[in-house]
Amino acid sequence: MNLLSIGGSDPSSGAGIQSDIKTFSTFDVHALTVITAITGQNTSNFGIVEPVSKKMVENQLESIISDFKIDGIKIGMVYNSEIIKTVYQYLKKLKIPIVVDPVIKSTTGGMLIKKSAIDDFKKFIIPLATIITPNKFEAEILAKTKINSKNTPEKIAKIIQTMGAKNVVITGVETKNKEVLDFVLEKNKKYYITDKKILKINRGSGCIHSAAVLYAIIKNKNIKESLKFAKKITLNSIKNSKKVGKGIVITNVGIWDETKVKLSNSINEFTKIKNIYKNIPECQTNFVCSKEKPKSIKEIMGISGRIVKAGKDIVVAGDLSYGGSKHVATALLTVSKKYPKIHSAINLKYKKETISKIKKSKLVTYEYDRSKEPQDVKIRGSTVAWGIKTSIKDSKKSPDFIYHKGDFGKEPMIIVFGETPDIIIKKIMKII
Repeated sequence: MNLLSIGGSDPSSGAGIQSDIKTFSTFDVHALTVITAITGQNTSNFGIVEPVSKKMVENQLESIISDFKIDGIKIGMVYNSEIIKTVYQYLKKLKIPIVVDPVIKSTTGGMLIKKSAIDDFKKFIIPLATIITPNKFEAEILAKTKINSKNTPEKIAKIIQTMGAKNVVITGVETKNKEVLDFVLEKNKKYYITDKKILKINRGSGCIHSAAVLYAIIKNKNIKESLKFAKKITLNSIKNSKKVGKGIVITNVGIWDETKVKLSNSINEFTKIKNIYKNIPECQTNFVCSKEKPKSIKEIMGISGRIVKAGKDIVVAGDLSYGGSKHVATALLTVSKKYPKIHSAINLKYKKETISKIKKSKLVTYEYDRSKEPQDVKIRGSTVAWGIKTSIKDSKKSPDFIYHKGDFGKEPMIIVFGETPDIIIKKIMKII
């Protein structure tokens, strides 16, 4: 995948072109760049801006477009009207995803677009946007309207959408309790994306978010899932931010692991399921995911602790790590040897009403009898592997569910299997 970033240079590598290169590279993407301006800034102060000449911007665009198959474009800093119009002329006929990050002001205080160029930005750049990703401040500048009880996020987003952007997300539009909300306006629907608020001033989170949005749109196509992915990546980058200079910390994407991201997102969805605490067994729950053809549980990611009940709430106690789970990971490993497309599993509390719903759902279900477990299996401690092997020994289809009714001192259990963690969530929603 080749992704093009059009924007300004930040010598501190906290934002701009340098941040996009780091983010794209983390996703194993080849980063192409067109630099529109040179800035002098660091983690404490903003110096001066020197825009690149029209001739140089044109030459960069011609060089890239003539040589590479570009899968998507991110537009960041476009400092003046001349640059804006030049970029528009080269991109207006391209039929690929374009994410516009309307950077207006640096975290360290510098203006990243001339005030006289904002109208041209609205006229020429916003209509190019498959999706535009302003934060609350930037959205208010573009709409010339403050967000308040009268002028809702939806109203502001509609103003921006009428400028030509197909989809609008206003990030950090509202905070409630310990959550931060992004408002999304697609062509025919609107919704919020929520997640935990991280109280940390940082540099570069907006750049990482828009770069991740572009990558995810090309990979997933779906706007909502792409935005949820990008938000998770951004929050993780804030958590992992580093103090590399004397001033504000710089966000850090870190080593991106697709398995970890998928599993983390689905664990988050699992915790939000209404009354899910009723389905947590006494031994608690683990949720696991593997890459292709795992050879041992050390190649299966799980929670180092458990998902545990806390009254009517559930808490994720532990971090995601390879080898973090033993029993559920062993179940997945055993199934994946016969059915390689199965990469994820979770254990749930055994309930007769759940089994009844499972059977009515017509999903593929197997069971085994723990009372028939050989003594040598108990001694070796390979109970889980024996049970799963026994249940699927003569099977022709990969399992959606495998369960057992327990034995003396052994809790009965249901294990859900799926190709991906998000498929696991869909199966759970059918049977609870």
